[in-house]
Amino acid sequence: MIKNFIKKISSWYFSKNVLPYWVILLADTLIVFLSSIFIYWVANRSQITFDNRVPLLVSASIYAVLSWIGAKVFRTYSGVLRFSSFVDLLKLLFANAITLVLALSVSLLGKWQGIEVVSAFSPMATILSLLLATMLMWVSRVIVKLMYDATNSDARAMRVLIYGALSGGVGIAKYIRSQSPARFELRGFISHSQKMRNMKLMDVKVYSVDDDLASIIKKERIEALLVSPFRVEEFRQNQKLQDVFIDAGCKIFMSHEATEANVKNGELVDDIDGIQLKEVSVEDLLPRNEIRVDMKSVGEQLVGKRVLITGAAGSIGSEIVRQVAQFKPASMMLIDQAETPQHDIRLMMARDFPDVPCEVVVASIDRRTRMEYIFKSFMPEYVFHAAAYKHVPMMEDNPSEAVLNNIWGTKIIADLSVACGVKKFVMISTDKAVNPTNVMGCSKRICEIYVQSLDRKLKLEALANRKEKVGGRGANVQPEYTQFVTTRFGNVLGSNGSVIPLFREQIKNGGPVTVTDERIVRFFMLIPEACKLVLEAGTKGNGGEIFVFDMGKPVKIADLAKRMIALSGAKNVKIEYTGLREGEKLYEEVLNEMEGTKPTFHEKIRIAQVREYDYDEVAKAIEELVAIAKQYDNMETVRKMKEIVPEYKSNNSVYELLDADNSGGGR
Repeated sequence: MIKNFIKKISSWYFSKNVLPYWVILLADTLIVFLSSIFIYWVANRSQITFDNRVPLLVSASIYAVLSWIGAKVFRTYSGVLRFSSFVDLLKLLFANAITLVLALSVSLLGKWQGIEVVSAFSPMATILSLLLATMLMWVSRVIVKLMYDATNSDARAMRVLIYGALSGGVGIAKYIRSQSPARFELRGFISHSQKMRNMKLMDVKVYSVDDDLASIIKKERIEALLVSPFRVEEFRQNQKLQDVFIDAGCKIFMSHEATEANVKNGELVDDIDGIQLKEVSVEDLLPRNEIRVDMKSVGEQLVGKRVLITGAAGSIGSEIVRQVAQFKPASMMLIDQAETPQHDIRLMMARDFPDVPCEVVVASIDRRTRMEYIFKSFMPEYVFHAAAYKHVPMMEDNPSEAVLNNIWGTKIIADLSVACGVKKFVMISTDKAVNPTNVMGCSKRICEIYVQSLDRKLKLEALANRKEKVGGRGANVQPEYTQFVTTRFGNVLGSNGSVIPLFREQIKNGGPVTVTDERIVRFFMLIPEACKLVLEAGTKGNGGEIFVFDMGKPVKIADLAKRMIALSGAKNVKIEYTGLREGEKLYEEVLNEMEGTKPTFHEKIRIAQVREYDYDEVAKAIEELVAIAKQYDNMETVRKMKEIVPEYKSNNSVYELLDADNSGGGR
């Protein structure tokens, strides 16, 4: 009966977020007042207490009011009682020490001046009164904390450790202890500071990253790890620590990373309602450094401009659409041949960017007449060319389509950009264009060669015209011509057809998870990060460059599959090695071995130094290649591609026969 009553009272009390500060201040004031009267009564008994009731009540009231000064200095009323810690108790001690000094001063001054009404207490009684008041304040806070912990204890709560033992970790600890019913039970912190090792924080032990965490997890029956906002990036880079928890079957939760908005004086601002803990996916754990892009300068280039985007419904293209739309372009033309995804883009633009004039077109870029009409009617100032067939096995089986869509389509868009006076043309390329081993990679390399040679041709023509206009002296005349910029990077997380969604679906279906080769590695980058780099490189490039992105550390695909299985909690899911697919590489490259790089305006972006090509020769070779491709003779099409890109050596493909023919010196 009593237990149920206490539970009802505590549930009512803790259903409120926090008490108003004035309630806490009033309670502490009352404690000082009553403590003073109690000490006087103990020392003098009832009759004397009653006879001196007026000076007693006045002196006790003065002490109570004086306590406000110490409370104000140390803000003892501003904390949440249920989260009281040693620091809060220490603040009470310091605040009451100030009250004691002031109370002694008033009492002694009253005695000296003969004012009995303010000097009812002896110095010893004053000291004992404030000491008792301090102890009662401590006890009240401890009782509230114990009641809260008891009320919110839940056998179903997950036993957790927090990675990060300073302000960020304490903020999460306060948050999880505020939840009702409790979702997590805090069992300890993990700290990088050896000074904190084996100490106690918020009544739980602090462990070191150097401790035997696997044994601690087993001993404490830990079920999850919560990562402090200040330690998110560090945790991503520490694969060894991740594996300890993943191998132990623990779940991992991360909050948002600490930003300037929620950090003050180097500490996490306590915003309990604002903390969000999300169970991590494998994408969250891939080692990568945060990429910062000067989007303000990008926006200054695109605001009020007409922007055309090809491949607008694809993974990269759709993200470029979203990011460009934020800068309030004058209008946008979005082209893609996939009808349903384009319809989704149309709905997204109408919903999220209703003020941006936008036309969504279903068309293929290799239809020259249609593209001419679009360019001449829209007259774009910026073109972002993301349209391409990208799946390696599909293009191995359909090289003519790779040529017609990727190469011929790119040539059409590039030529129309020049004809219509486009300011800047930005092409999205791939790391598979470096030392290509497949049709898709080679087709993208030929695209790179064409736009670079076209840019070089335009520069030379502009230089010749400038010298002619200024009588051969050559300066101070700004040429007007289309600048062609290429951006080259690897895999992006979550893109259509990428490995992570495939593995996730296979795990969901009980396996097996298919990996082509145990040794295969890939670079990964988030789609928004990749697109921000594309926009910065594209708008700041001067034309002719191939920008390559720092993709971070390569990831072993087999390890990726193992981690996804472990994180999913699925049992008995096998990994099956199927062998390399046609044209697939073990290791992707971002640069040809003969290429070097130069630094740029961004630490994550470099310029590849590649050989230059003569435009007329390249244009003629592409015309011949397209003519062959239209005959749909796969072997002859690929033979011509290898002629244009000599470093293209097929891997695990029927087209290896062509490499054998070439290596034989024409035999």
